[in-house]
Parts: sequence; structure tokens; C-alpha cells
Amino acid sequence: MNKSELVDAIAETADLPKASAGRALDALIDSITGALKGGNQVSLVGFGTFGVKDRAARTGRNPQTGKPIEIAASKVANFKAGKALKEAIN
Repeated sequence: MNKSELVDAIAETADLPKASAGRALDALIDSITGALKGGNQVSLVGFGTFGVKDRAARTGRNPQTGKPIEIAASKVANFKAGKALKEAIN
């Protein structure tokens, strides 16, 4: 499912116009992104938790030359599914 299909599904389920459903989805994404940028996590009970993890610096290898390269430390977004979501898909 892509974003436009998700907007269609939200609009149908919530009985909203597609434009309103699209704005609601954009607001949700912006709110989660803002919280993660601020170092917070977002927990949606039954669905899951969005968070940020630190990835340590490491040594990789250039696949073309085989020479080692240094990969800088970074932060990555992660998602841990909640119990209700796990049960729904199994």
C-alpha cells in the first residue's frame, strides 16, 4: 500500500473527504518526525512505538575496489510493533 492508497483507505474508513484524510496523514507524519528529531519516542498503544537508535561508526568495504572505508556514526529511526498489531498479523 502506498501513500495515496492509504489516504483513500483513511477517507473511506473515517468518512472524510480525501483532502482532509491527506492532511490528517501528513500531520501525523510531521508530528512523529518532529518528536523523533527532538529525541522523543512516540507510543501508540496496541500499534507500536517509533523511536531513534544510535548506530555506531564502523568500517565497511567498497564493493568495487575492496578497500576499507569508514562509515560515520548515525541515528536511525526504528519501529517496534505492539502486542495487538503482532496478534492481528499472525
